[in-house]
Amino acid sequence: MRRKLVVGNWKMNGNRQTVLELLGAIGARTARPECDVAICPPFVYLDLCERVLSATAVALGAQDLSEHANGARTGEVSATMLADLGCRYVLLGHSERRTSHGECDETVARKTLRALAVGLNPIVCVGETWDERMSGRTYDVLSRQIRVVADALTESEHFMSFTVAYEPVWAIGSGVTATATVAQQAHAFIRQCLARYSATASQRVRILYGGSMKPDNAPELLAMPDIDGGLIGGASLDAQQFLSILDAAAGLEAVQ
Repeated sequence: MRRKLVVGNWKMNGNRQTVLELLGAIGARTARPECDVAICPPFVYLDLCERVLSATAVALGAQDLSEHANGARTGEVSATMLADLGCRYVLLGHSERRTSHGECDETVARKTLRALAVGLNPIVCVGETWDERMSGRTYDVLSRQIRVVADALTESEHFMSFTVAYEPVWAIGSGVTATATVAQQAHAFIRQCLARYSATASQRVRILYGGSMKPDNAPELLAMPDIDGGLIGGASLDAQQFLSILDAAAGLEAVQ
């Protein structure tokens, strides 16, 4: 049975005060063993979050990393730096990085290998735009995005040591959420793509839903057989909303 994972992506939000308030509320309520929890704050608050979260069950994650190991890369943050700060997860290929920073599938694959090389668990984000969905290309897009990363990992012993997040681009930050049925279909397809490389991996890799998950839709989404958790954006900046989603995930784990 795949253990549920709920990840909060704070994006470029927060200050020291709001970070401490959020961490205080979340950390006080997450000593539960039923599901895994991680927070991905902005880079500048990683060290602060690590110090606060070290006594809790909440794991630390980063929002990106460099495809390069080190060197004259002004403004970049390496995988080894993130590991040194205590990160366990890192988001890669988020649609905002692909769109605003021109990251291609090959770049995401190289970053994935960097993360795995230092023991980080990469959360590889995939998903289609509204135009791609409307033109019937959803599965073509997902297949390509998964294939490029999987091809890079097939020679690696880390093939099962990553997570996938399905984030329909049209649902991110829009308040529009894929129905549970639509989300399940996409998740099942992603698992089929992974099965072409390894039947074992396809059953072990966790696939998260990342398109405007909120307390009111989380129970239905998380109850789907191939949805193994959530990548939470806006709702992760509100402690009560985030905790409600965690409660939904923990409750489902408890009854399985």
